[in-house]
Amino acid sequence: MLAKRTVAVLTAAGTLALSGCGAAPALERSAAVTAVSDGIQAAVVRGWGPVVAGDEFSYAGAPDPAKWKVYDGPGHAGKGIRSPKAWAVGGGVVTVSGNAAGTTGGMSATFAQQKYGRWEARMRTNARDTQYHPVVMLWPNNNISPTCAEVDYAEGTADTTKIKFNLHHACSGPNFQTRAARTMDTTQWHNYAVEWTPAGITGYLDGLLWFSDTNPAHQPTVGMHQSVQLDWFPNGNPTHPSQMQVDWIRVYK
Repeated sequence: MLAKRTVAVLTAAGTLALSGCGAAPALERSAAVTAVSDGIQAAVVRGWGPVVAGDEFSYAGAPDPAKWKVYDGPGHAGKGIRSPKAWAVGGGVVTVSGNAAGTTGGMSATFAQQKYGRWEARMRTNARDTQYHPVVMLWPNNNISPTCAEVDYAEGTADTTKIKFNLHHACSGPNFQTRAARTMDTTQWHNYAVEWTPAGITGYLDGLLWFSDTNPAHQPTVGMHQSVQLDWFPNGNPTHPSQMQVDWIRVYK
């Protein structure tokens, strides 16, 4: 039993800080400890109401097959492998691991396959290899979209000091996406959220606005659903094993 509850507070600079007796750096705290704090949430700040779907990962073993379809096949762009064995739920979080050979994981939600809504996820990585890119995103239902729609509301790249929001709204061309980027420590827990309404798509990071696109031509024309991936982008250098953890994913009306 935890003697003291870890509490998330928003600093004057708008960053997330953790306080409480015995609180340790994020990578040193147990998953059970990190799970007791939900941080600053867009859902709370914006008043999104009750959770209608999602996963708290409050069980152990493989991701719940009633909620997730776990990938089993080639990796991103056909490189490496996405294996169900890369996933493990325990201590209140789900962990996906990528090894030195490019075996990693991905999964997509069978819940909340819808047009419009609000999604929020609490995620962190380890001090990952630049060749492993974490992504929390909305993906077209049935893998079909005439505009190649994709809403990456938290995506890491080879620059491990940054996280990005990428809205893909075309299949090709020089202006196929709109973006936002933030320099931050992704080894700490952060909350990433996306709000999709007929008016446009808005992104929030730890409850604060960081992305907005209201161009009607940029909006997905099909229903979307939650996906989580740790993708391998090999560059010819040795790959160091990397991890991504998700504390919870919550969907609101």
